[in-house]
Amino acid sequence: MITIIAAIAENNALGKDNQLIWHLPADLKRFKKVTLNHHIIMGRKTFESLGKPLPNRTTIIITRNKNYKVDNCIVVNSLQEAIEAAKSDENPYILGGAEIYKQALEIADKLDLTFVHHKFEADAFFPNIDLNIWKEATREDFETDENNKYNYSFVTYLKK
Repeated sequence: MITIIAAIAENNALGKDNQLIWHLPADLKRFKKVTLNHHIIMGRKTFESLGKPLPNRTTIIITRNKNYKVDNCIVVNSLQEAIEAAKSDENPYILGGAEIYKQALEIADKLDLTFVHHKFEADAFFPNIDLNIWKEATREDFETDENNKYNYSFVTYLKK
């Protein structure tokens, strides 16, 4: 099973200037729990926004730069190469960015999304989710609290 994991605002915003726009500790905690001990696949810019490999995960970076190297990471030149590099993991996670998400929608089996119920100014956007292809399987809705500034939902979609 290949899973896309993302946090998306109401206007499909993902980020701006290669950074997340919001801070939702509940989402970060869930992200860590879900991706721990799995392969995580991302584009170079997404990796560079993180600054380092995430602990207890196998990081796969997609870049067109044939000379790009990062210690303790697997570097590949296409999404297909990334999927091949993650074949020992029964559930690798695709972390973005926007172009990688667009490509991955065709091959993913599951979408593990956090919807942030707010609109943000952004320069990177998640592709539209075609409900003819994807079926909502689970949803948990949460209200703003002292740690999380926005209402949000954890939603899982499965490919029909």
